[in-house]
Amino acid sequence: MTTTAVREPMAVLPGIACESDSTETVPLVEERSFAFWQQDIPLEYWDLETQDIIERIRVARQKLGERCIILGHHYQRADIIQFADFRGDSFKLAQWAAQHPEAEYIVFCGVHFMAEAADILSAPHQKVILPNMAAGCSMADMADPDDVYACWEELEEAGVAQATMPITYMNSAAALKAFVGEHGGAVCTSSNAPKVLEWAFARKPRVLFFPDQHLGRNTGVKMGIALDEMPLWNYHQPYGSLGGMTDEQLRRSRIILWQGHCSVHQRFTVDQIREARERFPEIKIIVHPECRMEVVQAADLNGSTEFIARTITEAPAGSVWGVGTEINLVSRLAKENPDKTVFCLDPVVCPCSTMYRVHPAYLCWAVESLAEGRVVNQVTVPDETKRWAKVALDRMLEIV
Repeated sequence: MTTTAVREPMAVLPGIACESDSTETVPLVEERSFAFWQQDIPLEYWDLETQDIIERIRVARQKLGERCIILGHHYQRADIIQFADFRGDSFKLAQWAAQHPEAEYIVFCGVHFMAEAADILSAPHQKVILPNMAAGCSMADMADPDDVYACWEELEEAGVAQATMPITYMNSAAALKAFVGEHGGAVCTSSNAPKVLEWAFARKPRVLFFPDQHLGRNTGVKMGIALDEMPLWNYHQPYGSLGGMTDEQLRRSRIILWQGHCSVHQRFTVDQIREARERFPEIKIIVHPECRMEVVQAADLNGSTEFIARTITEAPAGSVWGVGTEINLVSRLAKENPDKTVFCLDPVVCPCSTMYRVHPAYLCWAVESLAEGRVVNQVTVPDETKRWAKVALDRMLEIV
């Protein structure tokens, strides 16, 4: 079958401005890669004016009542967040959905792994909807389950798997959460990674950490682990090559880092921080731990999206903040804290392109379909995967 690369419709409808003021289309996507699960959105939705979309979503939600809740991730643009009943990071949103069993439909305005987490934690009668199934995560995609399984087989063949605890970041597929659950491991978030790794080291001398190398490395450094004890597993290497590591590197490793990263957070640099400090001598720099190690070490503070939002909100009036995370959250914090100077360290202002695929037109289509009794774009995790993934998530909750 021939695969054709096509552009999705414009990421910004006429009259709907995104916070980054970007009018770029989202990156090329493979037409066939998600055609079997992404229903075509009727063309009529792309002709709607801004106010028409707002009104039609309002009417559909009024008809659905408490049967439907809309969740918005921090990185969503303003024209999506305005419809959210609750906003937060991925795990917080999934937990919130599970705490509202009256909602038959959970419309998750985020990316695919987030919707999977909501389905894992929610009740059997609840249905999780992702407005656009093409909304994925480049970092999560860097840890393909087959590649992780192959890595584990190599560790078994090398005789070190029994002494290795698998830990997966929340930004990963449900299948990988299930994998770590079945192999005694746990999930972690950007805020509780140190505690989860401490838990892991109390049980095994070594950790396999995926998919984000930077969160793993930054956490390891914070715990006093030497860089040469945190080798990188290159999943592009052929089977049998230990991910490009030597046998000696494997034997003395404490954290095996997966070669994955966040394309947005990897854009931040030490030069950007230096320029911000030259411009504002009194500035505080706060970044996400998915940034490179040298960026995290050059910053004053680092933490999760929740930590960043709370820190800036609680900061004194007149303070200046240079922020290293996705532009939509930074722009929102700047607007909500007019008594402070808040700006993104990256002058190019790069939004999360996959998050941008959750467009108001898709949201309108999804909630109107629900109001008409049609469930579209439901994210369903297989029962066996869900069972083991929940084990891994429950372990994390017990740890923290």
